[in-house]
Amino acid sequence: MPIPMSSRQIADDLTARIRTGEYRPGEKLPTLRTLADLYSVSVSTIQRALELTRERGLTVGRAGSGVYVAED
Repeated sequence: MPIPMSSRQIADDLTARIRTGEYRPGEKLPTLRTLADLYSVSVSTIQRALELTRERGLTVGRAGSGVYVAED
């Protein structure tokens, strides 16, 4: 069984996906549950990863709406 990715590894992967245009500026990211399933980790690990992407200035949270890729 593979070792689950850390929140930092997930943040790095999301960063790469944003920088390559897989997720575009203004685009809503998948839900926490969807990302948790995608990476085979807990929702809390995804929350920590998204916190790192916010600290990097790559994403923004919108209350009651979700997490979006930051506009340029």
